[in-house]
Amino acid sequence: MPESAVLSTVDSSAGGGRVWQQLGSAGVLREQYRRRTPAGLIADPDRLGATLRAVDARADNGITLSVLVQSASALPILATATGPAFDRVVAGECEVALAATDAAAAGSDLTGLGTEVEIDEDSVRLEGAKRWVTTATRAAYFLVLARHRPGRHFTAFTWVLVPADAAGVRVSPATTTLLAGAGIGHVEFSGVRLPASAVVGRPGRGLALFARHMGTERLAGAQWATALTSRVLERTRTELTRREIDGRALWDHDSVRQEFAGCLVRVRELRALYEALGERVVEEHDLTSAAMLKAAVGLTADEVLSRCAKWQGANGFADDGLQLERAEAAVFGIGGGVTELMLGAVADGAETVLKELRA
Repeated sequence: MPESAVLSTVDSSAGGGRVWQQLGSAGVLREQYRRRTPAGLIADPDRLGATLRAVDARADNGITLSVLVQSASALPILATATGPAFDRVVAGECEVALAATDAAAAGSDLTGLGTEVEIDEDSVRLEGAKRWVTTATRAAYFLVLARHRPGRHFTAFTWVLVPADAAGVRVSPATTTLLAGAGIGHVEFSGVRLPASAVVGRPGRGLALFARHMGTERLAGAQWATALTSRVLERTRTELTRREIDGRALWDHDSVRQEFAGCLVRVRELRALYEALGERVVEEHDLTSAAMLKAAVGLTADEVLSRCAKWQGANGFADDGLQLERAEAAVFGIGGGVTELMLGAVADGAETVLKELRA
């Protein structure tokens, strides 16, 4: 059944948990991860994109963000854990939160984590705090990236799967009115003790596992940004044909038409980019291609939504106006790595990119 049809039975006012439940019970989430490589499960770019387009059509950016982070980032990491968590989450029985951003470090500085885990033969002990965690307020599990030994070396970090109801876990909602459907919150882990089976993958492979799959989230971000900007452009064009100045529709002004056409070009470019690089990102884990997608998303979404918001004028500041959507879409240029850092990563791979362009 098409993803759009799966969600057609879900009430428009339903929250993110209900949307996730429907996607899981209909088999949509499991279908995204039918492919397995020696390194683990990988996403089907086409199925992932179809899911995000269907969820975005509901026009709740918070819910779409929660689906994106879980389906593109958390599920492939969770698949390496022991126990029933993956099957429960992919079936839509519950949700999982990816707890990587640390309270003790800048968001992109994963090697500066203050959250620590002590591992012995029988148990693990977790201490620390995570902030701005998507689905934190409704997750049944937390995938926590923690330090298991001192230093900033790549092998000093490990993933731990923590039940939300474990003793010592405390969740507080984030104080923001944006992306309300995402269930964003802050999480504290105080003396949390778990069996050794809570370690996900091998100790010391946390960042390697994260790096292997973070490209999928960046691909998903490009897919969502294309869906969102296309939806906004369609609505904006309708409004431009109806709004008049001196008896003439805004759409009939050449300057407006040219700017609008420029937006169409940027969105079409973004779609062409993710269609060209999608398989390379999920199968080959090409970090330069993933960074290029992430940088393109931040640049395109901001430009397109800024122009559309300008055309709405004062109406854009209404409760349901485009300025709110523009503010929420700023997550494209911040979450998962700010645009400037992504451009730096692209520059690092410039020689390879140029060689491909000359071929």
